[in-house]
Amino acid sequence: MQVTVSRRHTEVSDALRVMAEEKIGRLDRFVEGLDYAEVHFSEHKNPRISDKEVCEVTIEGHGHHVRCKVQAPDGFQAVDKAYEKLEHQLHKLKTKLSRRNHGRPKAHKKVDALGAVAVAFPEEEVGGPVDDEQVDALPQIVKSKRFAIHPMSADEAAERMELLGHGFFFFTNAETSRSAVVYRRDDGNVGLIDEAD
Repeated sequence: MQVTVSRRHTEVSDALRVMAEEKIGRLDRFVEGLDYAEVHFSEHKNPRISDKEVCEVTIEGHGHHVRCKVQAPDGFQAVDKAYEKLEHQLHKLKTKLSRRNHGRPKAHKKVDALGAVAVAFPEEEVGGPVDDEQVDALPQIVKSKRFAIHPMSADEAAERMELLGHGFFFFTNAETSRSAVVYRRDDGNVGLIDEAD
């Protein structure tokens, strides 16, 4: 797996870069087809935050997109925490893929292959800096993302939402061929909003 390391407002030593590349690179053993990972370091500037080093890792390949974001007192500990979190997520993904491949008839496998969420395109910043007059205005769209959307079941969408660590997930429902959203409810369960006829 190819691993790239980037940074913003923080320093990344050669030792930290090598450690991140080697450790995150070992995660490809869990699921076949993971071919790219980006490790991004940043730093909280607030002196009250003890875990000021932030490590965000995104792994992609073969239709899979797994992401985590952790904080720690230093970059080395942040990579260790990210590795543990991603190891757990990839183990869950491998188990679910194994169940899916062995527990369903062949006719459904084509839909399952399309069910993997596509990679998000780079984020686009919308608008310029915010001035004092805008503070009292209504909320504005400040960031935009584009995704390729493939049909999948609501259960698969819920799995993708969990792997990405998001509170909701937008997808095309394979059963209805219409747009739908799964979301995390306050009670810990998952809700589904499906487009009407």
